[in-house]
Parts: sequence; C-alpha cells; structure tokens
Amino acid sequence: MLWFCILIFIASCLLLIFAGKWLVDALSRIALVLSLKEFVVAFFIMALGTSIPNLMIGIVSALNGVPELSFGDVVGANIFDLSIVIGLAALISKAGLSSKSRTVQGSSAFTIIIALLPLLLIFDQNLSRADGVVLLLSFIIYTSWLFSKKERFTKIYEQAPEIINLKNLFKDIGIIILGVILLLLGGQGIVKSATLFSEIFNAPLGLIGMFIVAIGTCLPEAIFSLHAARKGQDWMILGNLMGSVVITATLILGIVAIIQPVKIVDFSPFAIARAFLLASAIFFFIFLRSDHKITRKEGIFLIGIYIVFLIVEILTI
Repeated sequence: MLWFCILIFIASCLLLIFAGKWLVDALSRIALVLSLKEFVVAFFIMALGTSIPNLMIGIVSALNGVPELSFGDVVGANIFDLSIVIGLAALISKAGLSSKSRTVQGSSAFTIIIALLPLLLIFDQNLSRADGVVLLLSFIIYTSWLFSKKERFTKIYEQAPEIINLKNLFKDIGIIILGVILLLLGGQGIVKSATLFSEIFNAPLGLIGMFIVAIGTCLPEAIFSLHAARKGQDWMILGNLMGSVVITATLILGIVAIIQPVKIVDFSPFAIARAFLLASAIFFFIFLRSDHKITRKEGIFLIGIYIVFLIVEILTI
C-alpha cells in the first residue's frame, strides 16, 4: 500500500511538472504579444501558470471535503518559496538577487502582508466563506494597484511581432487547455495519495499538505527560478516567487474557502508554521530592502530557516 501511494504521488508530481512547464511556456509567449514587462510576466503569467497545480489540488480537495489539505499546501509552499527557492536562487545567481525596481519594492511589502493574512484569518481555526471573500478582494486590490499605472506593466519586445499569428495563438490555447486537463488529473492523484499517506502515517492532512504536497507543487516555480538564476533574470525570479505567494494565499485559498470552508481541528502544526512563515517573510523583506538585493549569505540564512522549521515540526510530531 505504501509503495503504491508513493508511485501515485511521484507520477502525479511529474504530471504537474511537465504540464506546468507547457503552460508557463504557452502563457509567456502570449505575454510577449501583450507587451508586458518581465516582472508582470513573472508575477502574473509565470506565477499563475506555476500555481495552477496548487489551484487544481485546492479545488479537488475542497470538492472531496478535505480543504485543510489545500490550506497546508499553501502555507507549506509559501514557506518553501520564501526560504528554500529564494535562497537557492540567490546562491546560483552571479551576484545575488537584485531588486532596484520600485514596483518590486512595493510588491514585496504587499507580499509579506498577504503571506500572513490567511494565518490571521484562520486564527479561530476556521477559514469561512466570508474570509474567502476577503482573500479574493485582497487579490483584486493588488491587481488594481499594479495595473493602475501603464509604466508598471507595459514594454515593447522586439521578438513579439515574430510570434503574432493565428496559428501560434491557437496552438498555445490548445496547449493551455491540454495542460489544465493534465494538471487536473495530477491534482486528483496528489489528493488521493495524500489522503492515503495521512491514513498510513496517522498524520493530519494539513501536515501532509504542508510538507509532502507543498514541495511537490513548488517544483515548477523552483525549476523555473533556478533556470532563470543561471541567466541572471532576477526580476523574473522575484516576480514569479512573489506572485506565487500572493496568488496561492489569496486567489486559490479564497476559491477553496468559498467552495468548502476550512476547519482545522488540530492547529498545533500550523502554529509552528505561522512562526516560521513570519520569520521567513520578515527576513525576505529585510534582505530585499537592504542594498536592494539578496546576497548569497542571506540566501544561506533563508535556507537555514526552512531546515530549522522541518526539524522543529518533526520533533514536535
């Protein structure tokens, strides 16, 4: 039974990774046609593409009556992104991750608030439909701010005219539809295997989501960010990761809570996660604001936060 669960989980993760990559590639080509800036491309197009696995898992888990799995996935994924992925990208990047743009700086403050908002709303161990509406409104407010000034998101790409034709456009739309179907299948496999893991190890579903599922759903943005780090595309990395945090914490959890309110019976694992999410978010914000970059030493420190978080959770269990 255990090996069968592991095989289902690995196969589902691979499906999420490959389908997510196809989606990101197709969405990025469409973004060029729309003449969007790198940060906005990464924040919305890339982050939306890499967050679709989280969305599918959220919808499937909510429809199956286990929304706490999605909540654990989002919390765990946000800690992983703000510590491990950012830290590794800073190590691989030639001179750390720079963030001189005012849009990036402004978005970083909003990202920190949003990352902590779901944990504040679920302080009563219940993320209600009203809380879901609050999360969705937060996403709309940030989107309105980002697109309120044209210079924040518009840019002319020289290569854009080369890809503007109906054949390529319909091809990308077809890839997106196929990618979403495959992601839905992968999400179903993740939810089923996570449920079985919870029964085998007698562990809360939220805890399974926070570690096993979260790491699996973080692989698309992690692979993209490390690839971008080698090319020195700092804006793309920061936009993708901050976008993933905002989208999962507001849009995805908002949808999940509206479909099925999240009720956490045993909140102790999330109490620890809340402290480490706060720590990783604060240090990410401080490092990003100091000298407008995240150095390699600061990247190692962020990685250390996740390692300590993992050790504390294991010892607590």
